[in-house]
Amino acid sequence: MSIRKLAHYSIRTQDLAASEKFYTEVMGFRVGYRPGFPFPGLWLYEDADESDYGIVHIIGVDPEEASGLVDYLGDRAGGDGTGALDHIAFLARHWREMRGRLHRMAVPYVERTVPILGLLQVFLRDPSGVTIELNYPASEAS
Repeated sequence: MSIRKLAHYSIRTQDLAASEKFYTEVMGFRVGYRPGFPFPGLWLYEDADESDYGIVHIIGVDPEEASGLVDYLGDRAGGDGTGALDHIAFLARHWREMRGRLHRMAVPYVERTVPILGLLQVFLRDPSGVTIELNYPASEAS
């Protein structure tokens, strides 16, 4: 197979500001380069390296003026996306720091351990309702 890794995932949102706040202040990504597409949005990066075009792409949906978005990506009537996505998972580290951030920002989460895999799993939701799974080494569990 020639596919080597997931490049990014995209989320459509009617609240671009809330999504930007979640992905920068909670998840710790930074807003970076994004071409001048005919619709609002953000590309979010883990660090200063922009060679892979970001990890998360936020697509702003303006119900009053969606022609640029519809022309470029097609119509998604009802906002139900392109399928039944359940969640997005990231490998992560520094759980203690993230836990503190989640508490300070009052972001609800569920914590589970999977001993056989050596994982601490943390589940939370972004402002558009997408479930995010953060996988930490089990040694970082509380």
